[in-house]
Amino acid sequence: MEDSWSERFHTVSPLLRSWALSQMVGTDVFLKCENMQPMGSFKIRGIGHFCQEVARKGCRHLVCSSGGNAGLAAAYSARKLGLPATIVLPEATAPQVVRRLQGEGAEVLLAGKVWDDANLQAQTLAQRDGWVYVSPFDHPLIWEGHSSLVWELHAALGTPPGAVVLAVGGGGLLAGVSAGLLEVGWQHVPIIAMETCGAHCFHAALEAGRLVTLPDITSVATSLGAKTATAQALVCAQQSTILSRVVQDAEAVSAVQRFLDDERMLVEPACGAALAAIYSGLLGQLQAEGRLSPSLASVVVIVCGGNNIDSRQLQSLQTQLGQT
Repeated sequence: MEDSWSERFHTVSPLLRSWALSQMVGTDVFLKCENMQPMGSFKIRGIGHFCQEVARKGCRHLVCSSGGNAGLAAAYSARKLGLPATIVLPEATAPQVVRRLQGEGAEVLLAGKVWDDANLQAQTLAQRDGWVYVSPFDHPLIWEGHSSLVWELHAALGTPPGAVVLAVGGGGLLAGVSAGLLEVGWQHVPIIAMETCGAHCFHAALEAGRLVTLPDITSVATSLGAKTATAQALVCAQQSTILSRVVQDAEAVSAVQRFLDDERMLVEPACGAALAAIYSGLLGQLQAEGRLSPSLASVVVIVCGGNNIDSRQLQSLQTQLGQT
């Protein structure tokens, strides 16, 4: 297990120039393909780092609440570390995610309608001796792990992009990217933080000037389904230039289909929220408003994951949203 303590669990993900999106924006658009990470999302960066650190300190059992992606990262990390893992998911989690978690050797429990319900159960279990709670997004070690993504961008691009586009759920990726931009001296690079209506806890917090708990998660982008963002997300808003925007589910799902057609990659609606910044014309609107430079050096879109989707689910979502 000591080898697993020093070996990083994430890979250097591909950074690909998108011809279609570049044509649309009028400058180079690069895709940071975190959907190609082990277990299919960026979560392995931060959660892998967290799990290695707690294993060094004597953790005997990992327990994680998740909408899917964080649980997959925790289960993968637990297997690599030789530790048992219990993953608590909302009852509506996609069956393929449950099967994959079980395939990683994790115990899977289903609890409640949304992630917040599952999280309460996970925190109760974590009170057992030797068990450690793995937050999907709210811990400094997780943000530290996610910041590695920016160091990879720095190495690959050399010069700063004109903007980084990402999706926000609980705010862990946002916190990691914000920290990474500060670390590499790119703190002036704007972050375009995208959410779907009905899972927009960060946008609501920015508007209120304090953390806001949504009454419910009503968006189909279940991977963004935290009712309350991490407090660190508001700290990031003081340290970085963050442009927060909210799109409708229909725009996110439309972006998923268009991205599939353009890039031959199927991603989940949470990732569609980020892609909608370009497909829905929001990037151009921000330029017209003077919030972004009219001549961007390049744009990086973080393609965060593709676990909670398959072709049948995409078709079902399109039917539900009146898209044919």
